Amino acid sequence: MIMHKIASVLVTTVLCTLVVTAPSPTPLASPAPDNQYEVLSPWAEADAVPPRGLSPRLDNLAGKKIGLFTNRKRAAKPMAEAIAKQLKEKYPTAEFDFFEPRLTTIIVAEQKDGDKFAAWVKSMDAVIVMVGD
Repeated sequence: MIMHKIASVLVTTVLCTLVVTAPSPTPLASPAPDNQYEVLSPWAEADAVPPRGLSPRLDNLAGKKIGLFTNRKRAAKPMAEAIAKQLKEKYPTAEFDFFEPRLTTIIVAEQKDGDKFAAWVKSMDAVIVMVGD
């Protein structure tokens, strides 16, 4: 989120510099009565989703229910299966459950499976996301 804000400040600064220092035959903004330009920012003032921070870390995976989310790409499911196998060897009492959305997108909450996905996430102690590119 901070990088997004820094980028917006840089873009606005560059636009201001271009508008003020590089007049063109067709000006980008009309001059105010005192011969100054008004520069407007294209960025919104509010974030669409407020940041929540990181979830607390688990002390141990023993006896925990671990969700493995795959993004339907070719390598995601084999990666998830390999990780589940290795974790099961280290934590034999851990349980593993896979979730694969209908579409190849991570924004499952906006799909038809949104309610199912939300319930699945709440039922897990931890979730590992696989992006199989």
